[in-house]
Amino acid sequence: MKVELLSYTPDALNLLLRTKNTRLKFDSDPAGWSAEQKDEHLKYMLTTIKSSWEFVDYTFQISGVTRAFTHQLVRTRTGSYAQESQRTVDVRNNEIFTPHFIDENAFYVWLDGAGGAINAYIELVEMGVPIQDARGILPTNMTTSIIAKFNLRTLHETAKVRLCTKTQGEYQQVFRAMRECVLEVHSWVEPFIQVHCAATGTCAFPRYGKTDCQFYDERMDNEELKAKVKEHFWSSTIQAANPIAKDGMAS
Repeated sequence: MKVELLSYTPDALNLLLRTKNTRLKFDSDPAGWSAEQKDEHLKYMLTTIKSSWEFVDYTFQISGVTRAFTHQLVRTRTGSYAQESQRTVDVRNNEIFTPHFIDENAFYVWLDGAGGAINAYIELVEMGVPIQDARGILPTNMTTSIIAKFNLRTLHETAKVRLCTKTQGEYQQVFRAMRECVLEVHSWVEPFIQVHCAATGTCAFPRYGKTDCQFYDERMDNEELKAKVKEHFWSSTIQAANPIAKDGMAS
């Protein structure tokens, strides 16, 4: 598996802060701000409307991954993708990825099934069967390459669940690598790309977390609190905020 950052939004930090400022009619140019002021506004942005985050893009080349993984990846509908075709590309020399959790006994069953499928594909292609038809017999864990573009908001939302231990290991590995690539060029993004429990102090999948996750903390169980807030909320009259923009932030 290999992940490369092909391109990213230039001067992303200043652009991110400027889009937020425009929304709040704050004319100060972020390029002239101190590091402390930029940090203050970034912390504010973590807890407010995320629309400004969509102006910052990252494009990744992801190779040596399975079709099983890319099938999951492309379900992130706010991304853009270009993937190696199995309809037109002869993949007889592509590798088959063996999951890390296949033990010695299961490995031979895996090898027999996967190897049989790729051997059948090779034979069919050599017999003149069109590649687009022969591909139907290929195992899901054939390796492939894909280019994926996400904006910062999508990375933020996806990271919360795809860095979680409930996610299949290959997806976790890829997303950790994507995060590392981004942090190499934009270290300030670190708090924006976090696993759900570290970002919110709660568990995204509490039924799983309580029994199977080493990072689960009993303080994440807020069912009692939610019940109290729910009762209070629906027994009260409507309350509306009156936000006022000042110095690039809304109260």
